[in-house]
Amino acid sequence: MSIRRSLLLLSILMLLPLLLLSQVRVGADLLLAKEQSLITGKRVGLITNHTALLADGRHLADAIAALPDVKLVALFGPEHGVRGDAADGATIGNGVDPKTGAPVYSLYGRINKPTDEMLKGVDVLLYDIQDVGVRFYTFESTLILGMEAAAEHHIPYIVLDRPNPITGMRVEGPLRVDSLRSFVGWLPVPIAHGMTVGELATMANEEGWLAHGIKADLHVVRMEGWKRSMWYDETGLRWVKPSPNMATLRTAIVYPGTCLVEGISVAEGRGTDRPFEWLGAPFIDGDRWAQALNGLALPGVHFEPITFVPKEIPGVASNPKFRDRHCSGVFVDVTDRNRYEAVRTGIAILSTIRSLYPDSVQWRGSIDRLAGTPDVRRAIDQGVDADSLCARWKPEINRFRNIREKYLLY
Repeated sequence: MSIRRSLLLLSILMLLPLLLLSQVRVGADLLLAKEQSLITGKRVGLITNHTALLADGRHLADAIAALPDVKLVALFGPEHGVRGDAADGATIGNGVDPKTGAPVYSLYGRINKPTDEMLKGVDVLLYDIQDVGVRFYTFESTLILGMEAAAEHHIPYIVLDRPNPITGMRVEGPLRVDSLRSFVGWLPVPIAHGMTVGELATMANEEGWLAHGIKADLHVVRMEGWKRSMWYDETGLRWVKPSPNMATLRTAIVYPGTCLVEGISVAEGRGTDRPFEWLGAPFIDGDRWAQALNGLALPGVHFEPITFVPKEIPGVASNPKFRDRHCSGVFVDVTDRNRYEAVRTGIAILSTIRSLYPDSVQWRGSIDRLAGTPDVRRAIDQGVDADSLCARWKPEINRFRNIREKYLLY
């Protein structure tokens, strides 16, 4: 083989991973490239936020507004708003989108579901938001409530699919019990469900989970090139923070477990550079906590003792726990994401800190809603260890997996 041919082959082999990464095309791009007939001649409503970017960098709302034979008549924003510039938990009002001129309706705050007035003149309702694959992420509640409203008004509902960033393989945690349905737990699924939003919408529609068993005229524009085993950084797509504190893929990886820390009197890292990765409080000895956690030999993770001071960050963290106070705690350092078990780790974090500081660490009212069951709180108070507690919900996870299998699109 000549030197020139050898160099050419070497170049191809070096570029092959990049070529493979670039093959993932999201539903929004495919809507415009292959399935534009779904919206041609229609008045479109779009449930979206800043993550609805096309391969060319344009926002889907801007692209639809520029189409000559489609009219964008309404935008609907989830938590953080249509353009993603509102802090976690901030109430958002209605208004007008400055880029498209379309009216903007907030679905976070007093109203979570599109109303009759909001849907007036809408022929088809689209949903395009990047999710993180976790039940208590509020975008999933917005997904289902939007579909429910579309069904009630006999409006077709189109979900433009995007990757589950933590792969479509991870199914972890207890299922949400009916008595604890809330905006941070609308569907009776595990904490990490291992599905895309298109798959989740299909399951909810077919399983009769919409109000009164109503069924939507649902169409999912599937992705091309996505595989269930892919982490987000293997898709070739640019990471755009889905919410202000979902800073990186590393954040999304730990989030199914460490978000449970919101349900105790310990800081979950808001107001720092590592939300959901740095955990602590003024009364904690970080070395002691790290030693207790590392002693459990949890797979794919190491705990480093750290100190930090939560600060108010405009548009990101409003009045974080222990603001401006010196906290000691642990850094959840994921060393092997393929072995890491986020929910099991989160339960271990709760149980160890409650054991170490029973008088200082108190439950907050949100813990049962986040866990989806009161059993987590009760079992930890009874001294049940993380592995024994996680083993309790394996039968229900297996039942869920069997149902879930019917709705997997990839």
